Amino acid sequence: MNTFPRRTLLKALTGAVAFGGVPLAAFAAAPKPDAKSALIVVDVQNCFVTGGTLPVKDGEAVVPVINKLAAGFQNIVVTQDWHTPGHASFASTYQGKKPFETTKLSYGTQVLWPDHCVQGTDDAALHKGLLLPTAQIIIRKGFHKEMDSYSAFDEADHKTATGLAGYLKARGIKTLYITGLATDFCVAWTAMDARKAGFNVYVIEDATRAIDLNGSLAAAWKAMAAKGVKRIQSADLA
Repeated sequence: MNTFPRRTLLKALTGAVAFGGVPLAAFAAAPKPDAKSALIVVDVQNCFVTGGTLPVKDGEAVVPVINKLAAGFQNIVVTQDWHTPGHASFASTYQGKKPFETTKLSYGTQVLWPDHCVQGTDDAALHKGLLLPTAQIIIRKGFHKEMDSYSAFDEADHKTATGLAGYLKARGIKTLYITGLATDFCVAWTAMDARKAGFNVYVIEDATRAIDLNGSLAAAWKAMAAKGVKRIQSADLA
């Protein structure tokens, strides 16, 4: 795997934060979920689990953890990667490009991925094992052909909003507990954008799994901590 993704992704994830260990401040006790809390389930789809087109190692292991957590939440939001065929984030869109290389797009450097989560395919479907009885909304992202989207709040240009922040604020939600796939990409970007939007944010570590592309997981935790995201375990909410 070449080194370009490491340079570009670590820069994007960390900004001015030095790469290294996670500060102790990143770990914190979490308040119990209430009517002003929401569980965010990020991209737990067939494409990101074993047998999918862009599998995250042990990605399916988050499903029972998330299902157990869901019983304690009145409010649940689900996100879904939802790409067009020939999407700008696909390596196959560019002659001579391979997955995990990069290209330049209008909004900056884009990491190129294998074709994944194409709209309407079984690969893009939510994992059939998810049991989320109080889920109220699915936010689809990455559906603009010319633009990727890791975050559930903003597309990759950092200008085009998905509407999730407005929805949550209209519902009176103050605190978000984030789970899903992958820790170092869509979970991390969602958590940091949630902080930027003014929410209290906890990432439930054992309810996520990472790609860990050349150090991206440690960099993501470092970046999230710098933004005020708290790192907890599902047992902390038991």
